[in-house]
Order: sequence, then C-alpha cells, then structure tokens
Amino acid sequence: MELLAKTLFLCLALTLTNAAPAQTHDAAPEEEVDPNLPDRCEGLEFDAITPDEKGITFFFKGSYLWKGFHGPAQPSNESFKELDDLHNIGHVDAAFRMHDPDNTDDHDHIYFFLDDKVFSYYNHTLEDGYPKEIQEDFPDVPSHLDAAVECPKGECAANSVLFFKGHDVHVYDITTKTVKTKSWHHLPVCTSAFRWLEHYYCFHGHNFTRFHPLTGEVSGSYPKDIRNYFMRCPNFGHGGDYQVVKCSEVKLDAITSDDTGKTYFFAGPIFMRLDTSRDGLHAFPITRTWKELTDGVDAVFSYTDKMYMIKDDQVFIYKGAAHYTLIEGYPKSLKEELGLEGHVDAAFVCPNEHTVHIIQGQKMLDVDLTATPRAVTGDQSIPMSDIDAGFCGPQGIAVFKGSQYYKYGSTMMLANSKMAPRPHIITSEMMGCRD
Repeated sequence: MELLAKTLFLCLALTLTNAAPAQTHDAAPEEEVDPNLPDRCEGLEFDAITPDEKGITFFFKGSYLWKGFHGPAQPSNESFKELDDLHNIGHVDAAFRMHDPDNTDDHDHIYFFLDDKVFSYYNHTLEDGYPKEIQEDFPDVPSHLDAAVECPKGECAANSVLFFKGHDVHVYDITTKTVKTKSWHHLPVCTSAFRWLEHYYCFHGHNFTRFHPLTGEVSGSYPKDIRNYFMRCPNFGHGGDYQVVKCSEVKLDAITSDDTGKTYFFAGPIFMRLDTSRDGLHAFPITRTWKELTDGVDAVFSYTDKMYMIKDDQVFIYKGAAHYTLIEGYPKSLKEELGLEGHVDAAFVCPNEHTVHIIQGQKMLDVDLTATPRAVTGDQSIPMSDIDAGFCGPQGIAVFKGSQYYKYGSTMMLANSKMAPRPHIITSEMMGCRD
C-alpha cells in the first residue's frame, strides 16, 4: 500500500487555473526581481523549451533560463554550466527530453543543441564524452537547428524526435536512427517546440501554435499569446487564479484510473492527471474535458473503456478515447443505471473485477456491472462515515477523508474492520500543498 500512496500522492498538487500549466515548485513566495534580468512577460521569443526528468520545464533565452511557469530569470550556466564553459556561446538552439523507455541509458536525458554540437545531461550533470558532433548521436540531423521535441510511440509512428529547421521537420526514429524529412510550410518557423500533456506546440515570437505531430496540421484559432497560457503574467490570461491550499484543507471528491493507465483526481471544480508528473503538475476545470459537469462530481469510477461520473442523483457515462464523449441518452438516474438511490460518497472498481463498490455513509454497496438490469448484490458496513473518495489499485484500497487517508488490503478487509486503521496525513511532499 505504501507504493499506492506514493503513486497517488507524489503527483498531486491542488491548484486552481483555467488553462495555464501550474507546477508545485512555483508555489514559493514572490521574490524581488532584479530589474536588469530579462522579463518573459514583456513578450520574448524563446530559444528552447524542455522539461527535465523531474517534470520541471525550462525556458531558455540567450544566456538565461526560467524554471517552471513562474519566477525570475537566472543565468543558464548556474543549472547547466558546461553549456557556457565548454562552448562559450551563451545560448541554446534547441532542446528536448529523450523518451526511450527501452534504453535506460538515454531515457529522460536532456539533449541540448548548440550550433553543430550536442550536449547530453542527466540530473543536471553533463554525460561523459559530451559535447559531440550532432551527427555522432543523431545521424543525418542537420546542424544549427531551430527547435526539437520528443514524440513517443502512439503519438508518432515510433519513439521519435522532431527536429525543426526552417519549414523542414526532420523526424528521427530513435530505434532505427533513420530520418524522414517533411516540409510544413503552413506552420510558422518554430524557434522552440514543447510537448505538454500529449499536445504539441510550436513557439514563434511571443506566440504559439498547436500542431499535430504526424501531419503538422493546425486545428483551432492560432496563433495565441504565450503569456495567456504558459506563464503567469500580470494582466494576462488565467495565471492569476493560481492557488495552493493548506494540507489541512485538502478535500478530494474522487480518484480513478482508466484502461489506458491515465489516473485522475477530482477536487471541487478542478481535475488533474496524476500520471503526468514527469511533465509537471497541471490542474484544469472539470468542464474542460467533461463539459456537462458544471458543478463538479460526487464520485467517479472507470469500467471497461468508460468513465462513470456521479453527481447528485445522476450518472454520466463517457466513452474513453482520445477525448471523452458523453454517451447518447445520458445522464440517467442512479436508480435506472445502478439500481440504487441516495447520495454517493465514493465509488471504485478494483482491477480485473466487474463490481463497483459504492460508499454511502457507513455502508458499502456492491453492484454487478455485468448484470442487466443492475442492482445491489451486497450491502456491508464499514468502520467510518463521511468518506470523500476511494481508489482501488494493485496494492489495495485507499479511502480519503479530508486531509487524511486510510489503507486496506482488500474490500473484505475494509468491510470486516471493526475500527478505522491508523490514518496517514497528507503532506506537502505528497500533494504540493502548504503546511
């Protein structure tokens, strides 16, 4: 169960924001900024953007960088000193974080490109043998690049890197070390590129354009101003809504994992993807993905390729795919869909099982999801009431009550317990909240 707790909580941060990425390391008090440092809120064109292996995103401009989506500039050689000491050019042409899970020697390394050289860093330490000529590591990839971004298999045909130079995009297959070149004249010339939550962004000037990594296709109204989405700037966008709550005030409404391994938590009007911690921690309004749920959720569970979302006496069922889509005919009543009535505190389905466990007060009701019509097949007491959320994974069950959580090895242990086990306290290290 300790593994379960770490998996769930290491990734959590309760933030409120409409669209801008918010990261827990941005929660420090406001610092006095040196007026001589460059200010990205004035509208800069970045040289390179990349996350590191911990999910912190770095923005580079000249000899400076910014850590995360909020905070002042600092000399880049304070974090990556060899870039300046060995090459003495004071800027980065392009950068990306390697995605090669089959090769632990390279996975999550950051690659920087400067003129005709490439630098490989891990844990902010330059790897032995670097810098190298670009073609030593990336055959047929040109020098003097404009931008680069990782593209995992599933989003690209294979684990790849997209290298940008002018309107040409050189798609480098990490496994075969081969390059296919495309021309995307409809896309602006990218001075930096960034993959964020499975979407791809071309940065140009102080704007960005989102594109499809296979075709370069642009859908929607672009370009858009970076300052409205990728940083916190006065009088711009949504960043002013950023908050971090006290750990003692944490209250979750639901947690669930879908069939693809994506894990979500819901709190009030927001949700967060927990499996994206390596890309930083990002919170969004629930309506961004599930537009019908304007008042949040009471409970959520996943079954087969669908997500069941309960609010008051209604059940919304969404088909899972690239985007969640409300199934025609929904919402339906709790009675019609699950054969029960009353307020639902929490709901969860354990891996490889076909029963949803519904918590109402001090009762845990079991509903067989394979039955038609569905009805309650089990009714057991549990040793506590006022549960906020529940989750079942390979390591067992976690139930959440305010800023505390309780661990059980199975539903049987939860039902047969005479009293609640020792509570575990949510900490700032787990959730990015304030002590």
